[in-house]
Amino acid sequence: MARIIGGFAVSHTPTIAFAKDANKQTDPVWAPIFEGFEPVKQWLAREKPDVILYVYNDHMTSFFTHYSAFALGIGEEYAPADEGGGQRDLPAIKGDPELAKHIAECLVADEFDLAYWQGMGLDHGAFSPLSVLLEHEHGWPCKIVPLQCGVLQHPIPKAKRFWNFGKSLRRAIQSYPKDIKVVIAGTGGLSHQVHGERCGFNNTEWDMEFMELLTNNPESLLSATVTDLAKKGGWEGAEVVMWLLMRGALSPKVKKLHQSYFLPSMTAIATMLFEDLGDETPPAESDEALRARAKHELAGVEEIEGTYPFTIDRAVKGFRINHFLHRLIEPEFRKRFVEDQEGLFTDSDLTDEEKELIRSRNWIGMIHYGVIFFMLEKMAAVLGIGNIDVYAAFKGLSVPDFQKTRNAAITYSVAGKK
Repeated sequence: MARIIGGFAVSHTPTIAFAKDANKQTDPVWAPIFEGFEPVKQWLAREKPDVILYVYNDHMTSFFTHYSAFALGIGEEYAPADEGGGQRDLPAIKGDPELAKHIAECLVADEFDLAYWQGMGLDHGAFSPLSVLLEHEHGWPCKIVPLQCGVLQHPIPKAKRFWNFGKSLRRAIQSYPKDIKVVIAGTGGLSHQVHGERCGFNNTEWDMEFMELLTNNPESLLSATVTDLAKKGGWEGAEVVMWLLMRGALSPKVKKLHQSYFLPSMTAIATMLFEDLGDETPPAESDEALRARAKHELAGVEEIEGTYPFTIDRAVKGFRINHFLHRLIEPEFRKRFVEDQEGLFTDSDLTDEEKELIRSRNWIGMIHYGVIFFMLEKMAAVLGIGNIDVYAAFKGLSVPDFQKTRNAAITYSVAGKK
């Protein structure tokens, strides 16, 4: 079974990334950042977790037009996002789609509404601290399952909701049948405000109180509103609810192994490291019962003939081809699709199998492979045929024969202006 060995909390200000990339490790002004991170770095190197469940918020970089409350990364890997000045020189870090799927099933069974994402970059909320905490010159030493929390666009979930999410997350990980070691990371904070006339606000006294409560009495923080947290820790400092989620995913009692605090400029840069001490009593629901409950909604779906739910497995497997076909909403891309399809294939990351599925117009083959139907209707529209042609192909019929099975012999597509 998977085992949570501990958790850490860490600020994720871009200050950290700047100091790392500018080689400021020995500069007296910047050195305290690295000194504070070093015990966490050493612990991770010693304990060698297989996966870090990484709780962070995106800063309107990859998430802008859609800003979810809880968005679980299900992808195979994650590259640095371009935040305006180009990508940082970091390798992509591997994801764990299988663990992410299990977590998603368990959390949804506990009535948490999740969004799922892949193919987007991680901004400084993730890579700023990770680049200091993990050696990565020859590849990252562990996988990551990122959980993006939408803490910037209000209203957001309550502090208690973050805490309860962490509690459910704990049971989800504990019930995962693979023998892996997992660390929970909570990021953001501490006190800071980066906008408005109040920018530059810090409150060291509150930061110290918060860290003490997080360690020994986290439930005392659950009734705090966003305004409560902002008054004490600055508006952006209210993102410490992500630390609360991390703490909720750990054992009721923890051993604090390390704590650091440094306030160089705008953001209080802090770290905390906890050892998980295990559950005081066995969970009320067994791992087997939780896994069964998590699978309940789709139990027996394989008995429905000719039906292929767009599950996380299929979304991950089919991401390249679905992403390729989704780009047909772009005028220049679809023009080239019609005029120079082979050249477009050459420039893509599609496999030979995926290229042939598209090239041969193997509509049912694409469904079997993992393409969601709504990409196929886009492709059909670009090719100048209707949805009815695709439906007929699914059934192995000509269009006239398929239309005989309908109440009206009509055709249509999603095509708008050519």
